Amino acid sequence: MIGTFANVSKEGSIQIIKVDHPPANTLSSACIDNLRSIFQELAEDEETRAIILTGSGRFFVAGADIKEFVSAFGHQEKALKMAEAGQAICDEIEAMKKPVIAAINGPALGGGLELALSCHYRIASNQAVLGLPELKLGLLPTFGGTQRLSRITNPATALNLILTSKQLNPDEALQLGIIQMVTDSEELLPVAKTIAQSFIDGKSMTSVSRTIECVIQGTKENLQSGLERERTRFAELFLTEDAKEGVQAFIEKREPQFKHS
Repeated sequence: MIGTFANVSKEGSIQIIKVDHPPANTLSSACIDNLRSIFQELAEDEETRAIILTGSGRFFVAGADIKEFVSAFGHQEKALKMAEAGQAICDEIEAMKKPVIAAINGPALGGGLELALSCHYRIASNQAVLGLPELKLGLLPTFGGTQRLSRITNPATALNLILTSKQLNPDEALQLGIIQMVTDSEELLPVAKTIAQSFIDGKSMTSVSRTIECVIQGTKENLQSGLERERTRFAELFLTEDAKEGVQAFIEKREPQFKHS
């Protein structure tokens, strides 16, 4: 797999994507397109069962490529397309039916934090800095930040962080539930790999994918719609070989041999 703006490597069934766009791993339009292509390819790759997204060098992702904004002044449609592209990559990551873990190795600001918020689980090194500073540019977060941050925390907390443009250290982000774990820098990737492995070891991807769908889509619909989706996906599993194998293995007190079908 070729990534012009990212290095992609595989360890077992886990793919590791390292954004590599020096000096600060900014999300230029070309970088966004490249990341979308990578995630689309991994979504279809049956051997990939979990994904870790991190950054090369000192940064996770510093944010959008501000220099590209200059050409959009006076051109609302061009600005709209920029916003749509940023939202599209975040939407695709969030909609992945394989666990996606953000391993935040350094500053994750603006579009970088929005990229991390679209992942299913977030770990940060003690060198990370997180924030949405767009209002200082006379703009606003537009890669999903106003929506995902308020859902992950609450509207009051999201407004406070966005309106103040406060930059959070990892412990502050952990306390607010924006990230789930803090590690030393050298332990970040090993811990991320361990977490990713725990999400998929001994489990059928047919149930993993449906679980992710139910949880993520449930944040966007009312309770009754979410419950309907949950029972529908549950019932669908009774048509799969993996569910039959999992239940039979439990009864026979042995490890299941899933075929992920």
